Amino acid sequence: MFKIFTILADLVTFNLLGLEDGSSIGHSVHFFIEDVTKIYFMVVVMIYIIAILRAGLDTERVRAFLHGKSRGFGYLIAVLFGAITPFCSCSSIPLFLGFTSAGIPLGITMAFLITSPMINEVAIALLGGLLGLKFTIIYITTGMAAGILGGLFLDAIGAERYLTDLGNQASALAAGVDKKDLEKERIRLSLRERHEFAKTEVKTIFGRIWKWVLIGVGVGAALHGFVPNDFIAQHLGEGQWWSVPAAVLLGIPLYSNATGMIPIAESLLNKGLPVGTTLALMMSTVAASFPEFVLLKQVMKPKLLVIFFFLLLVLFTCAGWIFNLVF
Repeated sequence: MFKIFTILADLVTFNLLGLEDGSSIGHSVHFFIEDVTKIYFMVVVMIYIIAILRAGLDTERVRAFLHGKSRGFGYLIAVLFGAITPFCSCSSIPLFLGFTSAGIPLGITMAFLITSPMINEVAIALLGGLLGLKFTIIYITTGMAAGILGGLFLDAIGAERYLTDLGNQASALAAGVDKKDLEKERIRLSLRERHEFAKTEVKTIFGRIWKWVLIGVGVGAALHGFVPNDFIAQHLGEGQWWSVPAAVLLGIPLYSNATGMIPIAESLLNKGLPVGTTLALMMSTVAASFPEFVLLKQVMKPKLLVIFFFLLLVLFTCAGWIFNLVF
């Protein structure tokens, strides 16, 4: 389905604008057009679908089901769902908004948000074909473990108190409907009323984040197109202890999905970058992008953004150190 955005970016970048395929500027513009259109599409469609479902879904039952199970079960479901959804870090935001507004515990939603960009069936197939079964198993296991540990930590510190109004309240408030009243009436809502509710959700949330998508993806695309692989391999390839956190910090603003990052990881490994450093760079690039933080600014207070940033830095750095020692 997402192939149409690549085709559109090809037409605009190389045919309409006449930029050279393979050039830095061409790569950046292509990346910008493809990801902005894809994210806008995902935001509108996913928010609308989730709002339609929320308008007829008894979220108290969902919460009761999750709270009736162990938190470990909730984290497991979250990371498994994240592993089967083919979203990049920014495309996962609409689902994150839907989960928080439905009252799902923040730790569980964050477990999904961390895992979803890193793992999908296409990435697994590419990993297996390019980097081998061992690296694939390491990557999948580490990605799911990072999601669970991140969720556990955020639950432990009570991170819900650091959500903004948009993240804390269901968008029913934006529609002028009290959340408790909506819970009482949601079973009796007609299809038209659900559509109106969903349309208001889309307008409210999209109106808050559209410009941040442009800014975030623009910065990520510029860095993605103009930072060469050789620079990374030359400066981080000696295996020093500091090279792993440096790789994580470098990966955050680069911004790519797992599918696009895997060939780069193969190239870096072939150029001598250690396995753990490559893993840390890859995970931070696909799971902790600068555009993602720009979007999350709409639902998280600055303190939670800082906590989330350092949490990912610690998780990915520890993973990189461990695998550099093992290999």
